[in-house]
Amino acid sequence: MKKTYIIGFVCIAAAIAIFLNASGDVSTYATFSDAETRSKVKVTGTLDLDKDFFYDPAEDPNYFSFHMLDNDGVSKKVVLTQPKPQDFELSEQVVVTGKMKDEVFVATEVLTKCPSKYKDEELLLRAES
Repeated sequence: MKKTYIIGFVCIAAAIAIFLNASGDVSTYATFSDAETRSKVKVTGTLDLDKDFFYDPAEDPNYFSFHMLDNDGVSKKVVLTQPKPQDFELSEQVVVTGKMKDEVFVATEVLTKCPSKYKDEELLLRAES
């Protein structure tokens, strides 16, 4: 067999392996109950403002915890192993990526949707129309 054929087969096998590995990535939203049975999920919800946040950068700048309500209304403690996002308290919606560990959701990434500064203007324009 020619050397170019062998290199071609190795490249094709590597491409298939990369594709299969990437297809296991998180692509749909889940709830906390789904997270208990799956290895890595994205959970969307809102902040549970009845419970406190914890962030002490002097003690550990890569530890931030808060409580979140998923779309089913279930509240769980979420631990982020990164610094607290800026203006986190103003978030309208939160998306966390990670997995459940006992009764705590350990997040590797947090995305927040903050209120738009144009929201009032948009509502005013719609009312005028």
